[in-house]
Amino acid sequence: MTLRGRLTAAFLVVVLGPVLLGAFFVASTVTAVDRSRSTERLAVAASTVRTSVDALCQQLRAAADAVALTGDPAIAAGQLVGRGLAAAVLVTDVNGRVTYASPGAPPTPWQDCSEPATAPSGPVRALAARVDRRDPAGALLGTVAAAHLVDPAFVARLAVVTGVAVTLLDGGASAARFTHTTESREERDAVLAAAGATSGERVTESTKGRYVRRIGPSAGQPLPLVLSVPSERPPGLPVTLAGVVVLAGLLAVFTAWRLARVTTRPLVELAGAVDRVAHGDLTARVPVRSRDELGRLAAAFNRMTRETGSYVAALTSSRDQLRGHLAVLGDTLASTHDLQRILRVILHSAIAATGARAGAVLLVEAGGVLVAQCSEGLDGRWPAGNPDGSQGLRVPVGVGVVGAVAATGEPQRGRVEPTEAPTGEPRCRTYVAVPFATPGAATTPGGGATTTAPGGERSLDEAGAAAALGVLALYDRVGADEFDDDDLVTLRTFAGHAAVAVENVRVHEEAQRLSLTDPLTGLWNYRYLRESIRREVERASRFGRMLSVLALDLDRFKDVNDTYGHAAGDTVLAEFARRVRGEIREVDLAFRQGGEEFVLLLPETDARGAAIVAERLGAAVRETPIAVEAYAGPIVVTVSVGIAVYPDHGSTGREVLEAADDALYAAKAAGRDTYRAAEARPDVPMCELPVPSGAVSPPDGLPRAGRPVHAQREPGGPARSESTAGVPESNRSGPAHARPDPADEPEATTGEGSRAGPDAGRPGPGGGASSGPQPPRQSRGR
Repeated sequence: MTLRGRLTAAFLVVVLGPVLLGAFFVASTVTAVDRSRSTERLAVAASTVRTSVDALCQQLRAAADAVALTGDPAIAAGQLVGRGLAAAVLVTDVNGRVTYASPGAPPTPWQDCSEPATAPSGPVRALAARVDRRDPAGALLGTVAAAHLVDPAFVARLAVVTGVAVTLLDGGASAARFTHTTESREERDAVLAAAGATSGERVTESTKGRYVRRIGPSAGQPLPLVLSVPSERPPGLPVTLAGVVVLAGLLAVFTAWRLARVTTRPLVELAGAVDRVAHGDLTARVPVRSRDELGRLAAAFNRMTRETGSYVAALTSSRDQLRGHLAVLGDTLASTHDLQRILRVILHSAIAATGARAGAVLLVEAGGVLVAQCSEGLDGRWPAGNPDGSQGLRVPVGVGVVGAVAATGEPQRGRVEPTEAPTGEPRCRTYVAVPFATPGAATTPGGGATTTAPGGERSLDEAGAAAALGVLALYDRVGADEFDDDDLVTLRTFAGHAAVAVENVRVHEEAQRLSLTDPLTGLWNYRYLRESIRREVERASRFGRMLSVLALDLDRFKDVNDTYGHAAGDTVLAEFARRVRGEIREVDLAFRQGGEEFVLLLPETDARGAAIVAERLGAAVRETPIAVEAYAGPIVVTVSVGIAVYPDHGSTGREVLEAADDALYAAKAAGRDTYRAAEARPDVPMCELPVPSGAVSPPDGLPRAGRPVHAQREPGGPARSESTAGVPESNRSGPAHARPDPADEPEATTGEGSRAGPDAGRPGPGGGASSGPQPPRQSRGR
């Protein structure tokens, strides 16, 4: 809302508030007086009704007594009816039989005046008083009842006596039906609805503007009646009050608008000038119309715009430059996990923002050494004995400027005197260094992260490095002698970005690792199994190597869970995984496929080498029972193994894995605690390889796809190798696999990557061929 609108609203509140309050007071006062007077009229009418009905009951009771005292009730009853003292007389004997009834008597039952204050069960036709009839000796002869008709005339007489409208309800329990009423047809339904909505004898108002009150049935007044009186409020009062309020509102709005317009004109001009300045027009000026507060404000605004214009040009260039650096920094942080690239962008932005000539980002590595990850402008700044430049920037934590910053966790800035001896850092005149730590680490008042020893002093961690994750250092500010506090604050911001970047990269790498490993055993999971077996099959096919797949299953593992519990089962699985890692090479891959099922991928391994591994795994599990905490004795488990070899048992990773699974079922069927090799596929098409014929190994010493000794072609069919399916015997001849020749296979990794002979399957330091980046493989050393 504008200022003019607020002033108008304030004036309207001041003017219209009393008007509205007065109208509300008049209306509420008139309503309260009207209700009070109507309530009083209804109270008088109710008292009159009770008095009238009680007098009628007394008259009927006297008439009944007169009949009961005569010897001939019929004559006495006729006389009473003839005189109009009762409408009818009813005489009954002790058994309740009617002995006399006046001609034309209303139908019974009659509402008895002396009955308790209960609602009648039906329409009230007559009001009666009953007395006992006795003989001179006092013996009961029967009863005499004198009645008076309750008809429209009776209700009309009550209305005349009370001065209000009277309605006799039908049955008294509900106001939905009535017997007789003096209400008009238009008012009747509204009065009955209001009477039905109230309880007791409270006064309520109907929708037609009448006040309604229910009375009876009660002691001395057994008739269920509804009394109503019209409201005495002037009929045109609401319209009159509304008209007065509207007229006063219109006058107030016009007056307020005029006053607000005159008052806010200088402010509107000032606001317009401010808008023009906000949109970049620093030539805007405000006319000074007076010497009051608004005039002084306009003069101050004009002076401010003149002074501001001199700073805009200089600030625009600096702003655009800083905005560009922040945009590049934000895009880099959001779009990549390349730590080197992120740190380079952070360093470049920090140098541009502070005007430094050179700088470096150093991270703490194992052993407590700060190593430069990226640097800029450090060429020619090294002492004579350190010609390596920024590539050799390695500073122990606690040594020199950056080492002290990493050790204490507090930023430093200052000047280096020419007489100071170099500490392995680049030469400079001025410097500023800020530590950065993992987000969430404890920080010192200076802004750096630190750890606290039990004695309360800062200490290094186990690796000898401070709690600081790294240091951002800048050297030799352009155009100034030293870096100031503003540069320190700016550098802390970029150091925070560097900490977030390092942490994000680490979290990303950890998330990748967790997505590919099984949390219980630490082995690769089924997701990585599908990717790895595809990659290893492609590698074996490309280099003409073999790939063995072992499917492992712990025998009767369900009995372990059922007997010892799932916690013990988890312990068994974890220990089994540890023993599997201890029996395989660095190049081999171990997976947990699910439950107690595991899979091993053995690159460059034939069926015999796979059988050796299977025998060793079975012995490692069988010979040493697994100790489980909280149980008296160790748990003895065994393992069944199925062996399949690519390409003998399948041309794809899925086929080889299925063949190994089938062999596992065969091992289970053979009594468990053993291994079986898959059956060779019939008529498997094979490419004939140029290998030497004879019982000698190939020149590179590695097993080839196909028969390792010689190739054999069936008449009319493709060449294929002899099957090694079934259980490999220990006396089979031929090497498991041999080493690749670096000259023949430049892409293959050299090293101890083969199995040949009984001990060939032991873990070794070597590795197999690689097909691109992949998570590290499990081995004994991990």
